[in-house]
Amino acid sequence: MQAGAISSHNNNTMPGKKRWSWLVIAVLGLVLLSMLVPLAFLLGLHNGFHSVAHTGHATEQRNAASSRKDAAIKPPLIKGGVSTRVDGLLRNLGPTLPKDFRRNLVKETENKTTGFAVPTQVLNPSPKKHNVGVGSSTEGTKTNQVVDQSEKTCELKFGSYCLWRQQHREKMKDFIVKRMKDQLYVARAYYPSIAKLPKLEQFSQEIKQNIQEFERILSESSSDIDLPPQVEKKMQKMETTITKAKSAVVDCNNVDKKLRQLVDLTEDEANFHMKQSAFLYQLAVQTTPKSLHCLSMRLTVEYFKTSPDDADLSESVLNPDKYHYVIFSNNMLASSVVINSTVKHAKVSRKQVFHVLTDKQSFFSMKMWFLTNSYNDATVQVLNIEDLDLLEGQPSSHLSMPQELRVSFLSASKSRTEYISVFSHLHYSLPRIFPTLKKIILLDDDIVVQRDLSALWNLDMNEKVIGAVQFCKVKLGVIKNYLGKENYDANSCTWMSGINVVDLVRWRERDVTRTYQSLVQRRLTETTTLGATMLTFQGLLFALDDTWVLSGLGHNYGITNEAINKAAVLHFNGNMKPWLELGIPNYKIHWRKFLNHENRFLTDCNVNP
Repeated sequence: MQAGAISSHNNNTMPGKKRWSWLVIAVLGLVLLSMLVPLAFLLGLHNGFHSVAHTGHATEQRNAASSRKDAAIKPPLIKGGVSTRVDGLLRNLGPTLPKDFRRNLVKETENKTTGFAVPTQVLNPSPKKHNVGVGSSTEGTKTNQVVDQSEKTCELKFGSYCLWRQQHREKMKDFIVKRMKDQLYVARAYYPSIAKLPKLEQFSQEIKQNIQEFERILSESSSDIDLPPQVEKKMQKMETTITKAKSAVVDCNNVDKKLRQLVDLTEDEANFHMKQSAFLYQLAVQTTPKSLHCLSMRLTVEYFKTSPDDADLSESVLNPDKYHYVIFSNNMLASSVVINSTVKHAKVSRKQVFHVLTDKQSFFSMKMWFLTNSYNDATVQVLNIEDLDLLEGQPSSHLSMPQELRVSFLSASKSRTEYISVFSHLHYSLPRIFPTLKKIILLDDDIVVQRDLSALWNLDMNEKVIGAVQFCKVKLGVIKNYLGKENYDANSCTWMSGINVVDLVRWRERDVTRTYQSLVQRRLTETTTLGATMLTFQGLLFALDDTWVLSGLGHNYGITNEAINKAAVLHFNGNMKPWLELGIPNYKIHWRKFLNHENRFLTDCNVNP
């Protein structure tokens, strides 16, 4: 009996438990659905259902021909729809997923859905960059040139200033101040016409007050951080006033006259600031940097403090069988780079003798520098110009450096600027300065040597006096204003200093110095040395191969790394010398590697060109 009772009790309780478990499952299902439905709406999946419904409705109304056409383009439509939905879904979940995962998931979903391969560049396109001006972002990469007409004109007026400005252009600062100035500009243009209308007397007073308020703020603030806290409301008020002024019926002639007057004043001001900037740029080019001035002073003090003994160089400097190089310079760093680069690429350095001609101000610092720095087995002699026997009438207190002339070409299709470097007056004193030498090589202090120069010493110049690289981009006819009425071939090429082979024996035989003096005394002044040099060496020039010298590294941004590596000598002619902050960075690295950065004087004076 008891067993039967227990069995009956268990049979009665089992249906109750089953009902309870199903009730729990139903409640959990409702809770889950209540969570999924809002989530689906939040993620935007309802847009997909909506588009599917519309797609189905539209499909029923198509004819057979349009159905075939739609079938041909269906995969891209499906691809775009899936991509949009998946991308939207992942954008909502963006903070929890990395970008790479998101991009790969979109691509995989599209491939699985449509069967089309999508390049990564399409999914994540890189922004296009527009190059303004001329420049090179990485070494060995040539950048396309996109220069508008205003930049060309500026380049012609002020040399390479515009190109340098383009490279060093910064993002716009103080945007609010500039916007306030624009609003003030427009309000000033409308005010004279509004003030003349009797019906708008109250509005005229409003414009006047706003103008006065802006003038007061701008007189006290030159940057955004100086502006008062309520400036945004004032700008909104001014914008509303300008809008009302534009809608008012005024005499358009008065507004036009006022606007033209303001434009003329603004153009004059902009032109003034441009000329001032160009002047400061030229001043920076011609001024010795503070670090280099410190270096010169420190070396001069060190020379008189230690009083080093001068080595006996008479045997080397007077030996005509050695390779003699002459440098006119008052820049010890530049001269050091020239000598160091020449010696490092020389097969036999012990035969090399360098004569550095400088002025009295730089003489002792230059001597101290070359006494404390060694250049393999080469010999370096420093000479003071004031102690030498120069040309008659030549001022001895001034070191006349090789001169550079800027020639600009302006045309409708193309504009360019070229720099021609030529001899100075002191170059014509070479036979007197070195009476025992037969042959020398002249080196400018703005060059870097990249190859052994010994081949130039065995060069047969066919009884010519000087060997130089011709510069056929500028013909003699282009510089006719510098040549006067002398006889010359207008189609002949000009030539450049930088590296020149000089046969002093032929120089003395042809009496080149007297020819130059007669030209100067007849018609040429100190500013027309270019014309005298070109006329003096007519018929006496031996053209060197173009691969010897690559010019333009001081002003031309478009020189490729391939051309630089092929050249034997790099010539930094132009304003942007490599030891200046204005130097072109992509080219300065070829100059900097021949500096001894461990020198204690460079460290003390923070010399880091």
